[in-house]
Amino acid sequence: MTVSAPLKRRFLLVGSVVLLVLLFLFVLLRTGPLAPVQVTVAEVRSGRFTPELFGIGTLEARRHWMLGPTSPGRVLTVKVDVGDRVQAGQLLAEMDPVDLDQRLQALDASIARASSAQAAAAAQQADVQARRELAAANLRRNQELAQQNFISAGALEARSQELASAAAALESARATAQAAAQDWLRAKAERAALQQQRANARLIAPADAVVSAREAEPGSTVVAGQAVLRLIDPASLWARVRLDQGRSAGLVSGLPARLLLRSHPHEPVPARVARVEWLSDSVTEERIAQLSLDQAPPGLSVGEMLEASIGLPEIADSLLLPAASLQRQGGATGVWRLQGGRLAFAPVQVGATSLDGQVQILAGLESGDRVVVYSQQPLSADSRIKVVDQLVRPAGAARTGP
Repeated sequence: MTVSAPLKRRFLLVGSVVLLVLLFLFVLLRTGPLAPVQVTVAEVRSGRFTPELFGIGTLEARRHWMLGPTSPGRVLTVKVDVGDRVQAGQLLAEMDPVDLDQRLQALDASIARASSAQAAAAAQQADVQARRELAAANLRRNQELAQQNFISAGALEARSQELASAAAALESARATAQAAAQDWLRAKAERAALQQQRANARLIAPADAVVSAREAEPGSTVVAGQAVLRLIDPASLWARVRLDQGRSAGLVSGLPARLLLRSHPHEPVPARVARVEWLSDSVTEERIAQLSLDQAPPGLSVGEMLEASIGLPEIADSLLLPAASLQRQGGATGVWRLQGGRLAFAPVQVGATSLDGQVQILAGLESGDRVVVYSQQPLSADSRIKVVDQLVRPAGAARTGP
């Protein structure tokens, strides 16, 4: 039986269509939206775990000073500039003393006058003391004569009156001497206060330091307490770091740390936790720790941003899992666990994390469980999956992770 040419062409056309449909279905099931989702998996393992805390902060100076006047005034001179190293006791700036020197001279004159008044009061007291002693001697002699009836009672009473007057004059002289001494002490105290005020007009370096800021120039007027110069101790640099409160369990003084400074991004700087602040930030839910540098590299600047990694105490036996496997489903944190080739979402309780991508699992999994780490697409319990060693993403597809 011979098949006609039109019939052959029809068979060939139908066969081609069927072949294209089969090829389309094959591509659709292998690489299209109906294809299994490629995933990489990891096994929950038990082992030793060294958690680490990560935080950001700034470089600060533990010891710093703000130098300024204690009363309003005009800046007379500024003898140093930013970056200058100064020695303890060095004169750095001076305020205009206005009339302080003249007032000191006036007080010196007042002190000299008070000294002269003291000397005069002492001489007067000595004179009155001598007259009192003379009156007392005359009274004793007159008493002996009165007993022998050589003088009258009126004469004896006159001698007694002389002694009483001399005693009163002595008390007055003593009071005058005390007043003169108090005037001298008052003048000395006023001069000491004025001398201190005059000394405060000279801004002296309290310690060996570096000038970090020059806030005022000669001729400008500043108020009491306003800084003219700012100083820092370059040997007291430390890092003020902010850390997540939820992961800060075990944070204590003395823990080792590493710093990456913006000016030295490829040179980790060894450090150590010097102090953990008692006050935390309730808004950002962060704790604050101060880290001391073992050896500060040259060229640092106060206020420089940095990243800090703090090693917490080692945990002997823990369930570990890559942090990338954690997902959020319905407000719960968990992982996609493989059970008999199918997916099931398992909520987990997460503990500490390490900076190498490992997370501690406190509950929800057992050692040996297999969980999805990465997937080509978001997963669900009905997703068809294909386990691969390395994820191959189609062009334009985004990898899903935590």
